[in-house]
Amino acid sequence: MRLSDFDYKLPDELIAQRPSAERRGSRLMHLDGNSGAISDRRFEDFADFCTPADLLIFNDTRVIKARMFGTKDSGGKVEVMVERVLDARRTLAMVRASRAPRIGQRIVLGGGIELQVVSRENDLFELYFPEDVFTVLDRYGQTPLPPYIDRVAASEDESRYQTVYAREPGAVAAPTAGLHFDAAMLETLRASGVEAAYVTLHVGAGTFQPVREGDLDHHVMHEEWYRIPEATAQAVRRARARGGRICAVGTTSLRALESAALAGGSQVDGEMQTGSAETRLFIRPGFRFRIVERLLTNFHLPRSTLLMLVSAFAGVGAVKCAYRHAVEERYRFFSYGDAMLVESALQAR
Repeated sequence: MRLSDFDYKLPDELIAQRPSAERRGSRLMHLDGNSGAISDRRFEDFADFCTPADLLIFNDTRVIKARMFGTKDSGGKVEVMVERVLDARRTLAMVRASRAPRIGQRIVLGGGIELQVVSRENDLFELYFPEDVFTVLDRYGQTPLPPYIDRVAASEDESRYQTVYAREPGAVAAPTAGLHFDAAMLETLRASGVEAAYVTLHVGAGTFQPVREGDLDHHVMHEEWYRIPEATAQAVRRARARGGRICAVGTTSLRALESAALAGGSQVDGEMQTGSAETRLFIRPGFRFRIVERLLTNFHLPRSTLLMLVSAFAGVGAVKCAYRHAVEERYRFFSYGDAMLVESALQAR
């Protein structure tokens, strides 16, 4: 398939610039990938689609304050966008300046904190921090809102661009499907017997990078780090045994789970390799899902790898119809927008 197969027209006014007043206050579209049937609901109805046998798998990554502003030691203004934390003192980052910084050059933040440019890897620079990376980011960084949100990050974004269950710092973009859940809804699901499990995938800024290759066979995915706990693998086995459905909350959860299934090399669906690894998995139509049977997600950008993933899951035709319906019905799109619960076109088992 080609990039143009995943294009659609979206009025600018449907791009959500702010979150809903309440986390559960968004709309929810239900799409059955087998029949193509669409229904319009509210997200507060999400529990109606779950049974006590089901398993929800959340991405517990925590968004870091990845955007910082400073000056080069030569005086020029600099914007730093951390892409990945390498260790306690080093990051990979995009550095925007009138001229790219030199190896060895220093970037000065407020308070006189100096970052040193250690090396360059394509468009990313390795930066050395004089103290703990997370301490510096928390002190001088800003919430890294996506490029399509046309405003400066506000104080409310520090909490709203973060899931209520976030606990593992390292993402530079939120796993946005999880933004719809509040503590009360999680408790309602738990009390009704729906099991929850967690993976960690640190979402990188590459999730917003456009696909530049018209022929998708030539596209190279950005790399992201993920971890699958043994407890999550056991939860998947239990859900399978009792006839429950595996629902990934977000494309990042799905990508981690399916990457782990491929890494395990097992021909048995539902089995996966635990522990941590890197993934460049590019999910597009034709991919065979081994773990996930339901997907909760937001609406994604035209021509994006995330839209290709959803199309692989529910079928290209069904997703095109769903997105046309979403535009016609004035759903809110992207990170702070509405949600979509998708039933797989081809069951994983």
